[in-house]
Amino acid sequence: MSVEAVRTYLADFGLDDRILEFDVSSATVELAAVAVGCEPAHIAKTLSFDADGTAVLIVTAGDRKIDNPKFKARFHTKAKMLSFDEALTRIGHAVGGVCPFAVCEGVEIYLDESLKRFDIIYPAAGSASSAVKLTPQELETASGGTWIDVCKEM
Repeated sequence: MSVEAVRTYLADFGLDDRILEFDVSSATVELAAVAVGCEPAHIAKTLSFDADGTAVLIVTAGDRKIDNPKFKARFHTKAKMLSFDEALTRIGHAVGGVCPFAVCEGVEIYLDESLKRFDIIYPAAGSASSAVKLTPQELETASGGTWIDVCKEM
């Protein structure tokens, strides 16, 4: 997939004009925060996992990490991140641009509660040099994600 696929997807929600494209990399939380001009916590990082054969995306605040016991309690399996190649094949986006929009069929999307503390967040938009400016509610609506609590308190 690409920024254009995400743009087309977000157009259905009237959010395609919120995509930001950069001349620099936004592939990590730190790089994205510099590119956007915000604190790293406001970057909505999308992590990809295999949960007993199902591709799972968890979008969380940039300053949070997955809590393995919480993950196991929720998904009944150990947290196993997808490899670079698996992410592209199973999610539809390459690592660095993984986002919860315009993904492959069957991918389950979850939004960590850590995002709700912000008015504005910035998930990737399908490439390693893009982001999209959203509220947590807009993220929920556009992604179809389910709110969960699987991160460590920092």
